[in-house]
Amino acid sequence: MSSIKIRSKRMDGKTQIRMLIAHPMEHGRNRDAKTDSLIPAHFIQKLTVKHNKNVIISGNIGANVSKDPYFAFMLKGGNIGDKITISWVDNLGNKDTQDHIVK
Repeated sequence: MSSIKIRSKRMDGKTQIRMLIAHPMEHGRNRDAKTDSLIPAHFIQKLTVKHNKNVIISGNIGANVSKDPYFAFMLKGGNIGDKITISWVDNLGNKDTQDHIVK
């Protein structure tokens, strides 16, 4: 099961894309309450959004983004049946990808 949930909505010739990513986003400075040891850093480093195989967003994300990050943006155009692909890679080498068809 993917860690990425994607929703789209057509509005006045534009498409609203919303995504929620299930990820702990630990920056490495928090302490475990039971052991008082530092929780290791674990955060998304790279986020990529593709529209019909064309990269429209490629960004670096740091450790200061909150747990389970939510991102939203408006895509100029975007027709019914278009494919949106979201992918991420974190600092531990984990990655995930999810496809979504605009409805």
